[in-house]
Amino acid sequence: MLIGEVARRSGVSARMLRHYESLGLVRPCGRTGSGYREYSEEDIRRIFHIESLRSLGLSLRAIGRALDDPGFTPAALVGDLIREARERIAAETELLTRLRRIDAADPAGWADVLQVVALLQALGSKNAGARQRAALSSVDEVPVPVEALVEAALTETDPHVAGALRWALARSGDGVTALLADGLGSPVPEVRESAVRSLAEMPGAEATAQLRQALESPDVAVRGYAALALGTRGAAEAVPTLIDMIVRGRNDVDAADALSVLASDTAMADRIAAGLIDRLAHDTGDAPARGRLTQALADVPGSKASRALVELSHDGDRAVALTATYLLRLREGERRT
Repeated sequence: MLIGEVARRSGVSARMLRHYESLGLVRPCGRTGSGYREYSEEDIRRIFHIESLRSLGLSLRAIGRALDDPGFTPAALVGDLIREARERIAAETELLTRLRRIDAADPAGWADVLQVVALLQALGSKNAGARQRAALSSVDEVPVPVEALVEAALTETDPHVAGALRWALARSGDGVTALLADGLGSPVPEVRESAVRSLAEMPGAEATAQLRQALESPDVAVRGYAALALGTRGAAEAVPTLIDMIVRGRNDVDAADALSVLASDTAMADRIAAGLIDRLAHDTGDAPARGRLTQALADVPGSKASRALVELSHDGDRAVALTATYLLRLREGERRT
């Protein structure tokens, strides 16, 4: 079979077939009476083998080794090809993500494109100061796409940079809340915590709704941050979690402060007092927890909390009794003034 027919059957150009021959990959030894190369069926099969191996990303040199070395084993080579393919995919995915984020910024000209690129690069810098400046400038300059800000906020480890990113997110446009809510389901605890802390600084009903959902999280840290944020927003659903935080001694001072904000409503004050009293009755064996619960009653107004403190002033636990007595004196002094 002449080279033109082989090219038509195999889909490999005549020029490439000659290149294969120059490299020794295919050696058609047959010749016609006119001196033209003539390919045998075995040559054609080898050409198809070459093309199959090329489709896997093998170099022509590696293909020659694979076809000519009887002792050649593919395991190591295939492993290298997998690693190289993954690296290429990662690089292409990163490029695609960057292009999409530039497109989302809707740049008006190349100056805007370059500014977005510079901000994206700064957000990924190893220098914390550069990342912080990028976060702070992302609001006043050409806006960085919210996906980039959210990704940076969820993975940031420096507390100062993280604070700047949360500040920037709170001033960004639509779509931030939903992206942060996705972060609550991350398998990485640090990402979940960053997501709920960012949501806590987001204004609006949508963020509040996501924080309410976070109260059901199996992650105790997520529940705690959500409860603290909801407490400052006047959400009664946060009360059980806030009381539990006081019992556990986890951000108990902040939890007590959040309860005091909620207790500004008379009906809510009685509900909070009842919750604290109930935990005091059930956590009888945990002296530190009972002490924290007693202290939390200090900022809860109303007769229910006062009656509880009177009873606690006679508690068998001397520390609890002294704390309750002291708090009663403070309340009495406040009434007189």
